[in-house]
Amino acid sequence: MENKIVTFGEIMMRLNPQGYLRFLQANNFEISFAGGEANVAVSLANFGEKVSFVSKVPTHEIGQASINVLRNFGVDISDVTRGGERLGSYFVEKGASQRASKVIYDRKYSAISLAKKEDFDWDKIFDGASWFHFTGITPALGGELPEICLEACKSAKEKGITISCDINYRSKLWSREEANKVMSTLMPYVDVCIGNEADAKDVFNLKAGDSNIEKGELNKDGYIDVAKQLSEKFNIKTVAFTLRGSISASVNTWAAMLYVNKKVYFSPNYTIQIVDRVGGGDSFSGGLIYSLFNNYEPQKAINFAVAASCLKHTIEHDFNLVSLEEVNSLAAGNASGRVVR
Repeated sequence: MENKIVTFGEIMMRLNPQGYLRFLQANNFEISFAGGEANVAVSLANFGEKVSFVSKVPTHEIGQASINVLRNFGVDISDVTRGGERLGSYFVEKGASQRASKVIYDRKYSAISLAKKEDFDWDKIFDGASWFHFTGITPALGGELPEICLEACKSAKEKGITISCDINYRSKLWSREEANKVMSTLMPYVDVCIGNEADAKDVFNLKAGDSNIEKGELNKDGYIDVAKQLSEKFNIKTVAFTLRGSISASVNTWAAMLYVNKKVYFSPNYTIQIVDRVGGGDSFSGGLIYSLFNNYEPQKAINFAVAASCLKHTIEHDFNLVSLEEVNSLAAGNASGRVVR
């Protein structure tokens, strides 16, 4: 597989009550599969790219089901290692109006969290690859994963492979201090950093002077300032921030900023009636990787990524099941949602 994109992380079983039922009302749960890097892999496969997902899953039928789903979407799973007893899972309760969505994780002692360095032959995995993507969630799972991620980054860098990382800080997985220590060792290898102003503050204590993240008072100059600090701290050429405004659980505004070689590009701002927002950030990563991988100029790249992730918010479950044509149509300004006949 030549010129492929490699993603590395955990795939989990997602369980959610039907519709907008609360956990306490549910008599059954819908099952799907998802995970940050798996979501990105599906996006890229849907856009026609050659993409490989690397992980560790149990040998039993639930583990098999998780990779069958990826294979169904055209993702190469030949470098998935088998072993362990548990596939991680998580529960999603969809919010509405002023009631927030809820996520409950059940991923402790999952197969990937217990993975060993010898489970992954990065020379083999990166054969024919030109891009490597991971998120901050993967090292946050603990065990040997921080060292495994570092080995992967070193191997990719030696081979001249572009490395992207979505910071994706998760307070339920590790502390700010732990995240800072580990991510500070990984970021110097990263070429494309993806995140938001909260990630930069939580993990690296980088913040704009005249901003209040909690109240959503970070203006454009504030975003630029934080991206500049992140770029300079780790010598990162490209930094992308998603800009989410939460009007309610049902209505969000959505835009992004791209900071490349000290120049700044802002996308259009969309107002979204949300169907399912989980996986929205991953769909942005998938769109951005696709556009940069295909050498889009910066303004076109950020417009494409935001359009892709805007559409994901209208799709049930984590995977962004949209076509290039749909993304390009929205990016071109066709945002009316009229029926296509």
